[in-house]
Amino acid sequence: MSAVLLSAAQASSVIPNSVIALTVLEKQDYSHWLENQPATIQSWLSAMNFSSGAQLLPAADGSAASAVFVCESLDDFFAAGDLSAQLPAGQYQIHNITDADALLAIAFAWGVGAYRFEKYKSNDKPQAQLVLADDDVLKAANDMVQAVRWTRDLINTPAGDMMPQHLAAATEEIAEQFGASVTQVIGDDLLSQNYPTIHAVGRASEHAPRLIDLRWGNPQAPKITLVGKGVCFDSGGLDLKPSAAMRLMKKDMGGAAQVLGLAYLIMSQQLPVHLRVLIPAVENAVSSNAFRPGDVITTRKGTTVEIDNTDAEGRLVLCDALTEAVTDQPEIIFDFATLTGACRVALGTELPGFFTNQLQLAGDLMQQGNKVTDPVWQLPLHKPYKDMLKSDVADMTNSVPGPFGGAITAALYLEHFVDETPWVHFDVMAWNNRKLPGRPTGGEAMGIRAVFAYLQNRYGS
Repeated sequence: MSAVLLSAAQASSVIPNSVIALTVLEKQDYSHWLENQPATIQSWLSAMNFSSGAQLLPAADGSAASAVFVCESLDDFFAAGDLSAQLPAGQYQIHNITDADALLAIAFAWGVGAYRFEKYKSNDKPQAQLVLADDDVLKAANDMVQAVRWTRDLINTPAGDMMPQHLAAATEEIAEQFGASVTQVIGDDLLSQNYPTIHAVGRASEHAPRLIDLRWGNPQAPKITLVGKGVCFDSGGLDLKPSAAMRLMKKDMGGAAQVLGLAYLIMSQQLPVHLRVLIPAVENAVSSNAFRPGDVITTRKGTTVEIDNTDAEGRLVLCDALTEAVTDQPEIIFDFATLTGACRVALGTELPGFFTNQLQLAGDLMQQGNKVTDPVWQLPLHKPYKDMLKSDVADMTNSVPGPFGGAITAALYLEHFVDETPWVHFDVMAWNNRKLPGRPTGGEAMGIRAVFAYLQNRYGS
């Protein structure tokens, strides 16, 4: 995809003096602005029946002299999400806004709104480009846009091209940009190095399961660990999903995509932390050696788990990764997973739910998420529901038979493996079922800008 956010120098090097002035307004300010425009502009906008959205304004010779965009509120980071599509190809520069935060929000929306998944379908139609004179705003916007694009691209890629080895290659590609290191534990080495649940879930696939481990930053800085569910395709295992439920299971590595997008943001913005990213990457396939309902697996922590359902595999691969994450004694662990349908029933597909053992952190996260239009919502770690995870033959079971409280019981299962470490678990859809401004149908980054805003507020200079 060609760049849609440009510096002034980049713009002038293409076609000098070709940038179109763009006025961006909130609806409440439109009438006052219109009153101060020439009669020809007022007549033109009246003829176009214009009151919101984007509109080119003609010069005397009929060329595009300028453009205007009117939205409800610039506090919404997606207010300008459709702007790049509403304007014809060309270069535009906002001339009536100088506030850096407002420009950042508009530039972010412009960039993510211009997103196209072009890996399998060519599209050479030129796009509108936004010119930014402030290099700091340009970099911050480009970093945010690129993090979202990375996340979307990884999720949108079909499973045949996004198996554990491909996910590892994507991790290495991101790491190389920022001087991070990546190590992997692959195949039967998962057993010899004591990651039995990751191995159990992934062993039936011809694509070897693995634990991907990225590290970046000063080891003396505050330690932050991200853990992402990397189930590259989920058939359900021997508890096979029906075809309708399997159709979008290429997105079941959406948790891994979220943490890689968040890691991109952290590293590109040089946040002063020591970052670790752990991705248990597997395919939950069906074969003669697939793990079975009723099997008992001893986890890395030493806890024995009875398999109630092989389609509750995400928490199995995460529990070994979380046990490893705790060994570094990080200040906080964030895990992301496309874990339960129950969370989607509770909150819908567009609002990510999260659980945490830190009450103050929960409020801060929701506040930061609202500021950057990346809302997240806390759900309860209701302790009495732990009884539902009891097993007659093992220390616990991996899922409960009833349909109620499924997101909570899944989170309680994961909490067992983090001990007292500050921890946040995100249960996300990672997919847009409908098109919204700046958010096309398909893979989506959910919650990562909220977490980054929280981390930036906590650790940033």
